[in-house]
Formats: sequence, C-alpha cells, structure tokens
Amino acid sequence: MGDMPDETRADPAATTESRQRRARRAVTGAVAGWIAVRRHRLSAGELGHLPVTLVLAAVWIIFQCINSTFLSPRNLSNLSVDIVGTGLIAVGIVFVLLLGELDLSVGSISGLAAAVFAVLSVNNDVPEWLALIAAVLTGTVAGTLQGYSVARTRVPAFVVTLAGLLTWNGLMLAILGTSGTVNLDENGLVAHLTSYYFTDAGVAYVVAALATALVFLASFLNRRRRRAVGMAHRPLHTIGVRTGVVGMIAFASAYLLNQFQGLPLALLIFLAVVAGLDIMLRRTPCGRRVYALGSSVEAARRASLSVTGVQTAVLAVSGTLAATGGLFLASRITSVSQNSGSGVLLLNAIAAAVIGGTSLFGGRGTTWSAVLGILVIQSIASGMALTDTPTAVQLVITGGVLFAAVVIDSLSRHTQQAHGRA
Repeated sequence: MGDMPDETRADPAATTESRQRRARRAVTGAVAGWIAVRRHRLSAGELGHLPVTLVLAAVWIIFQCINSTFLSPRNLSNLSVDIVGTGLIAVGIVFVLLLGELDLSVGSISGLAAAVFAVLSVNNDVPEWLALIAAVLTGTVAGTLQGYSVARTRVPAFVVTLAGLLTWNGLMLAILGTSGTVNLDENGLVAHLTSYYFTDAGVAYVVAALATALVFLASFLNRRRRRAVGMAHRPLHTIGVRTGVVGMIAFASAYLLNQFQGLPLALLIFLAVVAGLDIMLRRTPCGRRVYALGSSVEAARRASLSVTGVQTAVLAVSGTLAATGGLFLASRITSVSQNSGSGVLLLNAIAAAVIGGTSLFGGRGTTWSAVLGILVIQSIASGMALTDTPTAVQLVITGGVLFAAVVIDSLSRHTQQAHGRA
C-alpha cells in the first residue's frame, strides 16, 4: 500500500492547538456564563457572599500594607484556630436567623458547657471524653428547652433566650462555685483541640484534594438530579471552573499552613462541621423545612410542616454548637472562669452570621456565611493586635461593618421584593 496523502494525515501539532482552542473557549464560556448569571442575580438583589468577600479582601490588603507579617504563615495559622470557637457559635446563630429569630443565650450556654466540663474532669476526676460528652449534651438540653418553649408559647425567641442568658449564666456561676477559675490539663483531650497540628505536610494536601473532589462530586450530582427532572442546571465546564477555583484556594491554604506547623486539628473539625451542616441544610428535607419556615411561618403551617419540631430542633442545634464552641474557647486558654461566655462573644457570634450574609429577615443564608463573617471579625482583631491599635477602635470598626451588612441586607430584600423574589 502506498503512503496516505499529506492532506489526510492528522497533524499532531494542529490537533493539540485545536484542543487548546476548544479548552480556552470552554473556560471563556464558563467565565462569561458565570458573569452573566452573577450580573442578573445582582440586579435582582441576590448578592450572596460577594459583599463579605470584598470586605475580607479589603481588610487583608489594608493590614498587609500596614504590617507585612499579617499574611505570614504563622499569623494565618493562628487566625485559622482563633476563628473556630466563636465560628461554631456563629453557625448555630445562622440556623436561628434562618427562622427569622435570634438566640441571645449562646454565650451563656458556651460558658455553662465549659464549666460543666471543667468541674467534672478537673474537680471530680471524670474521664475527659465523658465530661466532654456531658458538656455538649448540656448545651443540647438547654437549647431544646428553649426551642420547645418558643414553639409552644409562641413567645419570640429573643425573649425566651434572654431569660436563658440569665439562667444559664447563673447556673454556670453556681457550678464553678467560689473558686471562680478552673485550669484545664494542658495535655488533656480538650486542650489538644486547639494545640494539635498535623505536622505531616501530606495531610493538609490530602484534605485539600478530598475537599476539591467533594465539591465537584456534589455539584455534578446536583446537576444530574436537576437535569433528570428538567430543571435549570449548571454546564459541566462551569462546574469545572468552580471546582478549579475551590481547588486553588484549598491547596494554597494547605501550602501556607504547612509553612508553619501544619494543618490545625481545630480548623479541620470546624470545616467538617460547617460542610456537613451545609449539606444537611441545602440537600435534605430537614434543611428545606428550616428555609421554608423562615420564609413564611403561616405558609409552613398550611403545608402541614411541624413548626414545633423545626423550632425545637433549630434551637437545639444552636445550643449544641454553642456548647461545642465554648469547649474550643476554653481549650484555647486552657481554663474556665466566671467570665467564660461573657464579654463581646455573643455580639461577635451574631455579627459574624449577619456580616457573612445571613438575612435578619429569615429564609436566606448558609453555614459558610458564619465562616466568612468570623474571618472578617477575627482578621480585624488580628490586624489591630499587630498594629497595637486600641480595642475601642476595633469595636468601632466591627460595628461599622455590621451596620453596613444590615443595610445591605435590607436593601437587598427590598430589591428582591421589587423583582418578586422575596
């Protein structure tokens, strides 16, 4: 047989170039599609996490310009641990805000749980793992009692939880007794929650890879499910670009953390809890009931939703996360005192949820809102500490950011109502 004509042969270089052009067109199309969707949502008042992301970027840029150590691996690693305690409490606040309610007792519950753990493990020689379970269950019981009271009496949650704030704080003082302060074992289970780091660099990269793979899998399965029932769904190349962005953030974070002491155990637990609760809220019937009840209580009642069950469960989740956050806060300073759960803890937790994009009017927000919000608040605190700025200024700045978030939320809601989306 003779050689094939030149025009019928496949040129490897031309084929490679053609594939590259198709890949570039796919990426460009995905980016253009994302921009178009985002522009449409912004015009309709659906801001999402854009405002808090811009604020966080601005805070980091400003403090990095003022002090070059702000974005150092050491400071970012410390920041990733500092956000966990208050961040967990803020996640619980997100659940309550989704109902259009407010939980004022989370600070006192966190202090109560820490006191229960300290007194049981240190003063009464109860094994730490058992004392830890008892402390978390204390928060669950407290939240359940408040939730049931709200559901049955129909008294606003902020009134019931205000009473809870005083009650649980008094109970904490009674449990601690006259000693006032209990020092925790620095080598104990709870102390290791914020002091343990995975020093093997591979652990952080494996976690980053798993997180990226899970984001792609969740997006792909959601696309397939929506496509099967004829609903609008994301194109595959859009999912690919989104996954790529998440992957870059995950691996960059892993690299930075490995430059100091590795992946903190506290951060891993925090992100796992946030991701798990996010899936529960957005992908399960239980989560959809929370959003439905937050959008309209009366509509939920007409749809035969168990309003009592949902409200009780949400306040129970809030109490559980408050107790867990209290243990992380106690772990950070390895002690529990009569001041545990007091100060600006409650305000910071609520501010984190609102700044992160959770609506005060109910029905809108995610658990990741708490992560972004507490990152903003703790970044401001970290930057102020590095620059020796007075605490008073920090509070003023945080208050200003919170006020701006509330105004944006209100304007966004009015815009959505005008477009028939709220």
